[in-house]
Order: sequence, then structure tokens, then C-alpha cells
Amino acid sequence: MNKKRMKKIVLTFVSLLMGGLCSVLVACSDEEHTVPVFPEDGSGEIEIKPDQKYDWETNRQSILANTDMVLFYSGGDQRPIWTQERAQPYITYVDEQNTSHWFFDSFLMLEILNTSDNWQTVREYTKGMRYESATKAEWMKLIDCYFNSETGIAAIEAGVKKAMTTMGAPAYKRQVIIGIPEPIDVQNELVSGSSSVYWGEIDNMSLDFSKPADRVKACKWFIDQVRARFSEKGYQYVDLAGFYWIAEDASHTGNIITPIANYLNELKYSFNWIPFFNSDGHESWKELGFHYAYYQPNYYFDDKIPLTRLDEACKEALRCNMQMEMEFEDDVLAAHGKAYRLENYMAKFKEYGVWEKCRLAYYQSNNALLTLKYSSEPADVALYHKFCKFVIERPIRDSH
Repeated sequence: MNKKRMKKIVLTFVSLLMGGLCSVLVACSDEEHTVPVFPEDGSGEIEIKPDQKYDWETNRQSILANTDMVLFYSGGDQRPIWTQERAQPYITYVDEQNTSHWFFDSFLMLEILNTSDNWQTVREYTKGMRYESATKAEWMKLIDCYFNSETGIAAIEAGVKKAMTTMGAPAYKRQVIIGIPEPIDVQNELVSGSSSVYWGEIDNMSLDFSKPADRVKACKWFIDQVRARFSEKGYQYVDLAGFYWIAEDASHTGNIITPIANYLNELKYSFNWIPFFNSDGHESWKELGFHYAYYQPNYYFDDKIPLTRLDEACKEALRCNMQMEMEFEDDVLAAHGKAYRLENYMAKFKEYGVWEKCRLAYYQSNNALLTLKYSSEPADVALYHKFCKFVIERPIRDSH
């Protein structure tokens, strides 16, 4: 497996073209994204309730809003660790005049694979990666990684605290969103007859992932573990704002999303989704119960995909009243000849009003932004500053 974005393996099955675009485009509406519509087709019959509520949940009046969410891949052994030093340039941006600015306001902690023994043992957190499914132990490993005493969320906390000594407090706390692993229905999707009883136990009962109720139960367990750990840590500068659904289409999880959405909605957590281009269920994101859905153009990764892909993606996102994702990787450096594709995202997002009015998620692989920042090539550094200003100058942002 190479270092290209593993998350995008599914793209080989996606058509380059899509039809039925509405001729009238509607700008992203905040009101349309704060109250999900829960279906009445029976998929919400599984009901889960919180055993307790923490003070911040009781006191929270509404779903927290953000504007610019960067993806922090972490949890797998193959990933770099999010230390404070590594996270700081995502918390604050220092421009050419040495002026500091608050940068991303929200941080999505997520993982799709866990590897060990130099890729000899691999477990997947979402179906379709063609490995064995992650168990309860691997799910807990993610939580341990995110709530490490010095890295992960602690690094963001420390970075914000450091910035406040010279910049003062931001308009609101930085936000953390946690990715929920997909409860995959079988242990090994490549093996016929693979067991659905593999994940582990809750309350001394083995879960059977052929049963939707057990899959939902595992997700509730994960969410509750995150909530409890967040409470234990007592962070002062970050909010636990929401959760993210790892599966990028609704093919395998459409019948379990709504009970989870209901649970998070009751606790005032946002439920976020980033479906890939033309994915199953993307048009029904609100009916599934998501508060925010960010549409992936999937333009950056393949030079054969024409610029019109960005036009199609922007039109479709606006037609479906979705937010959008920006995408680039370490090969964005001028030496690799792909910088123009990031430039095209910025240009098209401005052309369609996405830059001005929509929430954005930012996929940058593991280190792409840092790769630009610390490049010795002037063209790369210039693109870094152009991108950072693209983010901090967006009209949708409050005073950060």
C-alpha cells in the first residue's frame, strides 16, 4: 500500500460524470444544517439513550457551529504523531509580516486503518479497504491515541494555550470532532461466510454485527467512552463539538445511522459526514440525520480528471445544500507539478460562492500543509501563504 490517500480507494468505482444537476444553485444555508430530518421509514426504531449527561452537554444550548475543519489522521501505527509542535501551524498562521492569526477552528480526529508489524497486520475501520475489520481493542486504541496526555487533543489544547499568551482568546474555543469507526458486519469481507461475531463484548455479551442493534450498541459504547475520557481530561481551551461518520457512503450503514444521529442530537453534538463524489446516499444526508455533510470533489488525486469535475461537484453540493471538502497531498509541491490543482480548488470555490458562504473541510493527507510551509522553494511557500489567506479571509468566518 503506497502513501497515496487510502481513503480514496473507492474512487476507482466512481464515474467521472454525473447528471441531473439543478440549474438553480442555492448557497449553503446555516439554518438548513442545524436541524436534521429523521426518517419515518422504520430505520429509526432502534432507540438509545444516554446513561448520564455531563455538565457541558446539559449547559449547551445548541449544536456548535464551525467554519474550517482540518482532518487530523491519527490512531494507526502508520501515522505521524500529532505533537504540539506539529499541530501549532494548524492552530495559528503567521503571515509574511510576522502577524499571527487564528487558523483552523475545528479538528477532525479520524482513522481508516491500523497497521502493525510493518503492514503485516492490518485492520480496517471502514468497509472496503480489503483487510480484516477492526475489533473493540482497535477501537479503544483510537481513543487512547486521541486522549494521550501530551499528543492528539492535548497537543491542540497546549497549542491554543500557547497562542493565547500573545494573541488573546479566540472568539470561541477550538473544536474537536471524533471519527466513529464503522461497525463492519463481518470480520473479513474477502472471506465467504466470515463471522459477524468478532468485535468483542459489552456487558459480558458478545456483539453480533449481523444485527443492526448490536452495531448501534458498539457505536454508543465508543461515543460514551469518548465523552467520559473528555470529561476526565478537563480541557480548558477545546470543546468536544461532535462526531464524524467514517463510512463515506451509505451502502453498508444506512440502516444504523439514524439511531446514532438521534443519540448525538439529544446530547447536542454535531453529526458530520464527508461522502465521496457521487456516493450512495449523499443527496439524503439530512434525512439520514447528519447536521453537516461535506461533499468530496475527488478532483486532486488523478491528473486525468478534468477541471469540470470541480464545476460538477460545486453545483451538486449547492443543489443538495451541502458543505464541501478541499483536497491536496504532499505532492502539491511545485516539483511534482500538481500545485495547479490546489489553485483550481481555490478558484472554483470562489467562483461558486463556496469560499464565501459554505463550511469547509480540509483533507491534506498527513503533512501536506507542513510540506508547503517548510519547503525551500519560493513557489511552494507562496502557495502556502495563498492557501492560508484563502482560509482566514473567508467571509463566513467570525472574528477568530
